[in-house]
Amino acid sequence: MLWTSFLAILGGFVLLVWGADRFVTGAAATARNLGVSPLIIGLTIVGFGTSAPEMLVSAMAAWAGNPGIAVGNAIGSNITNVGLVLGLTALLSPLTVKSETLRREFPILFAVTTLALILLLDGELSRSDGVILLAGFGLMVYWLVSLGLRERACDPALQTCDPIQDEFAEEIPADMPMGRALFWVALGLVVLLLSSRLLVWGAVNVAQYFGVSDLIIGLTIVAIGTSLPELAASVAGALKGEDDIAIGNVLGSNMFNLLAVLGLPGLIRPLATPNGVMERDFPIMFGFTVLLFAFAYGFRGQGRINRPEGGILLAGFLAYLGLLFHASTQ
Repeated sequence: MLWTSFLAILGGFVLLVWGADRFVTGAAATARNLGVSPLIIGLTIVGFGTSAPEMLVSAMAAWAGNPGIAVGNAIGSNITNVGLVLGLTALLSPLTVKSETLRREFPILFAVTTLALILLLDGELSRSDGVILLAGFGLMVYWLVSLGLRERACDPALQTCDPIQDEFAEEIPADMPMGRALFWVALGLVVLLLSSRLLVWGAVNVAQYFGVSDLIIGLTIVAIGTSLPELAASVAGALKGEDDIAIGNVLGSNMFNLLAVLGLPGLIRPLATPNGVMERDFPIMFGFTVLLFAFAYGFRGQGRINRPEGGILLAGFLAYLGLLFHASTQ
């Protein structure tokens, strides 16, 4: 039974990454075929697609009555995105923020984090909290689309266009037939649904076998696994010199996680905030967000995450895993 559960987790991770990739590719190609600009596609559809594993896993966990996995996945994924994804990516290739669009996203991420903090301070994630977070998700998507529409009026000859626009244009399929694009959207969504259910089943069994809380499993195994699409996208973007995409994936995913991934469980099944979240995990997530802002915003020019900063982020993430391991043995 234990080996079956581990295989379910491993298979769930592999299928989640593949399903998310197919879903993003198909949805991006569909939007491009309909005339949507690459910047809008990159800011919304690609961001939504890389967060789709977290959304579905948290929704499935809430539906199955495992609030620790649902909440831990959302918060743990944000910590993993900054500490592991950006830390490892910057160690491989230092990152420079050139996009003004990303600079506008930093304060929005702080506002979203503060909103989630206020809603969770009462010790529960209620249905009204879920509605507020999902409404915030809708407003954020509207704001991102507005930014994209504003950038369409830029003049490349005057170099007034956001550099991230060209990076997205390079990555989004330009010649995929509509039929094939819709096929990948449908298949990717089905694979995401099935693999998220498989992953939750395996994670719950492992937690019960070792006597570890659902929250610890959600913060570690599940959070790291569902962040694999962001890791793959950021490393690939950095190696291609698309630094803004590498950082933008994390910024967008973290906002989506707090609004949609955290909002869905509250809407599906209201739950009490698991012990340890507000005392340990949320403050650490907030600390990683502050470090990301300090390193990447660029107060006197372009922001930059060099190898030393990447090492700090990765070391902080490993220290957090050590803290969770200590907590699980108590």
